[in-house]
Amino acid sequence: MTSPRNVVLAMDGSDHSTYAFDWYMKNIHKTNDHVIIVHCPEYHAIMQAPMVLADVTAVTEIIAEEETKIKVLLNDLGEKLRNAGIGGKVKSVSGRPGEVVVRVAEEEGASLIITGTRGNGTIRRTLMGSVSDYIIHHSHIPVLVCRRKDHSHEH
Repeated sequence: MTSPRNVVLAMDGSDHSTYAFDWYMKNIHKTNDHVIIVHCPEYHAIMQAPMVLADVTAVTEIIAEEETKIKVLLNDLGEKLRNAGIGGKVKSVSGRPGEVVVRVAEEEGASLIITGTRGNGTIRRTLMGSVSDYIIHHSHIPVLVCRRKDHSHEH
């Protein structure tokens, strides 16, 4: 039996991260892997709200709704581990996703990071940056970026 390895899976609940999880399970999963699913909560509704939104009650309600969605996602991710019979945990850590994934991988002594890719086009990737690009360039351990075959670039 091989020694256990810690594998960090960056998951945001998107189809791309689900594909990365499924690819890992099908192609490289080992029985005694310890998987750490890392999720960085993003408050989309707040970012999309009009800047004139100054009503404290409305802002509080938006935050509560976002937190409920995040809790549901975290429970779903934990269930995904349990259903696959994998030992591990789900970590929700605030911050910039790429930085968080690299930091958690270091803290957990991971030997591999797996992430999906959203497939942003060249312009969006240049302006916004890419989480997978950040991880690739800043990680001191191997990084596997799973790209779906049916994935198309928008230019």
